[in-house]
Amino acid sequence: MENFDEIFNWENFFKQSETFKNNKPFKFELIEEVMKRDFYEKLYETFPEYDESNGWETSTSYSKNQMFRGWGEIDSGQYAEEVEDPRVSPEWNKFYRFLHSKEFIDNVRKFSGIPVNKLKTFRFVLYHKGGFQLPHIHNEGPSTLIIFFYFSKGWQKGDAGGTYFASDTDESKILVEAYNLDNTMGLFQDGPRAAHGVRYITKDVKRKAIQIYLEEYNEKSGWSGKGFDAPKGTIEL
Repeated sequence: MENFDEIFNWENFFKQSETFKNNKPFKFELIEEVMKRDFYEKLYETFPEYDESNGWETSTSYSKNQMFRGWGEIDSGQYAEEVEDPRVSPEWNKFYRFLHSKEFIDNVRKFSGIPVNKLKTFRFVLYHKGGFQLPHIHNEGPSTLIIFFYFSKGWQKGDAGGTYFASDTDESKILVEAYNLDNTMGLFQDGPRAAHGVRYITKDVKRKAIQIYLEEYNEKSGWSGKGFDAPKGTIEL
């Protein structure tokens, strides 16, 4: 079994468990210094740069303006099978294996009380000046956790770019917004009231992050949420 002791700060993570479980109108939380700093800095330094020849795509519509990239040859909306990506650093490959590991998934399930048991999707996400995502709700299902890890330094309180959680699909209803994007994790339980988005970025900055889905999966019935029934196919993120 691979040793992942250098990666995660479980003490900081579990300190926020009760807050997550008790937040309303849906379960959410922001957790700072969630990774051990030395390993985080290696991921930060080798975060894949935007390059269309390196798998990056751009999504521009009335509802969002963002860049994204899947893992290896896997499209960012497909099942994130456990394979190597030779285009990223050894540390990123180890972190990807960690996200698939029993250690990570069991601890997230213990933290959240949600019966997730498998990594469903993975994507790198990048926002520049002019980037945004309007508040929206996926409502994939009650056994889905959506998680963000941020890899950006120098954000100031009040700066747009971090994911916010809201009580409705309206920016006037923001409950909390991520401002410290340097080694911070945001996560929430998906559902009919789980509104979230990204305010319009006016500064000349790069907001780097990854987004993953954890979900309950059964060999017979497939994924508990919508999108696809087996570890293949496409889901809207």
